[in-house]
Amino acid sequence: MPCSVKVGIMNNATLLGYSDGLYIYGGFRQKSNLYYGPIVGGQVLYTEGGSKTMNSYNLTPEQQVMADMWERHMAAEFEKKSISETMETMTSDPFVNHVPVMTGGVGSSEVRHFYSTYFIPGHPPDTEIVPVARTVGKDRLVDELIHKFTHTIEMPWMLPGVMPTGKRVEVAVIVVVQFKDGKIAGERIYWDQASVLAQIGLIDAREVPVAGIEASRKVVDAAQEPSNRLIMRTSG
Repeated sequence: MPCSVKVGIMNNATLLGYSDGLYIYGGFRQKSNLYYGPIVGGQVLYTEGGSKTMNSYNLTPEQQVMADMWERHMAAEFEKKSISETMETMTSDPFVNHVPVMTGGVGSSEVRHFYSTYFIPGHPPDTEIVPVARTVGKDRLVDELIHKFTHTIEMPWMLPGVMPTGKRVEVAVIVVVQFKDGKIAGERIYWDQASVLAQIGLIDAREVPVAGIEASRKVVDAAQEPSNRLIMRTSG
């Protein structure tokens, strides 16, 4: 079954206005079948239907190029599922490193093989990516996201060697995207693998200091989950 990734904004948003085909929100509000744009100055701009999602406020022309290229890259991976269009957004010698499990590749040949064999087909049908924050610098872009899915297929890029468990997973993800001459030179992607393993039942969160879905919820809203729960659990 093909994966139709849903990308949106969080539920506590306030609609600030509508201009030139763009819905303007303060904060975040969930809306399916949109591809997320950058979060700049606390606002996210979306076009109707999700065809264009770039918020150009406060970005230099060079930053705009980076953000646009990253959006093209993500759309090629998750929406079009096109390896050729994905690779077109990258330099001739890119790298991809999923830090917790060291999956990815170095160089065009390895990255192409990884994307086409393990990553692009390795997302469950209900995969949802929710943006939390974006920072755009001189030669890199950093996205903070919540990655949600039900573990119904093998996911070798994240869970190599683990058969589907049917468990629901929500985990905070940090993506650091490095650019060179306007194209993506490399990606370093971080997440809490212990939390993922606890959520699919491979480790017992009651026996080790690990948080589950509640950790991602606290990223979205710091007051939504109590702090120091694991300390209180052990200090009794």
